[in-house]
Amino acid sequence: MNQMQPSESDEPYDRLRALIVDGSLRPGEALSERSLAERLQVGRTPIREAVKWLARDGLLEIVPMRGTFVREMSVSDLREIHEMRIALEGMAAFLAARHGSCASLDDTAQRLQALAAGVKAGKALDVDEAQNVGWMFHDAMFECADNQRLRQSYRNLRDQSGLALRRVERYSAERTKEAVLEHLEICAAIQAGDGEQARRLVYGHLERAMQIRLKFLAHLGEERA
Repeated sequence: MNQMQPSESDEPYDRLRALIVDGSLRPGEALSERSLAERLQVGRTPIREAVKWLARDGLLEIVPMRGTFVREMSVSDLREIHEMRIALEGMAAFLAARHGSCASLDDTAQRLQALAAGVKAGKALDVDEAQNVGWMFHDAMFECADNQRLRQSYRNLRDQSGLALRRVERYSAERTKEAVLEHLEICAAIQAGDGEQARRLVYGHLERAMQIRLKFLAHLGEERA
């Protein structure tokens, strides 16, 4: 790697990041250059560079005299991440409405509509599928926004959010149903070209999600106390 932000072609960086994001490396887990180099079958120098960049991305923590660890996100971290997501995703929705909907957003909207129709018909909602489609919707918003710097900032926040939400073992089915409908409302505003309405809807959607998650984590903390 050079001194610039690593690109998607930087394989050790990408592979190590993927291990963190998919949960193969757990929050708080201690890492060593040697074990990572053996696991990824690369030299220690590219591992060292990957670790440096992932620490800057907020996914790893380098503690002097102790070592390198997968970042453990606190409730305070989760609050900050959500506040940043509100700002970035609100702007993404506004820009998407200005530029017009794109194929990925339209395709995701169809999947959300199918989920909503199933619930209306009395079918049990597949929470995991709905969550995956929800993340696809947020990704599609940034694609339609057509701003690479905005998209890169969101990518880091999304991965940090994933680490923080490992503590939320399962999402509420009722809240997930509400989120599906909220995504459809945001999508409709984008497709109508109403940027301000799209931004307001994103703010409300993320604010509700944040309050529910913070309440859950606070309750979890009380149970463990």
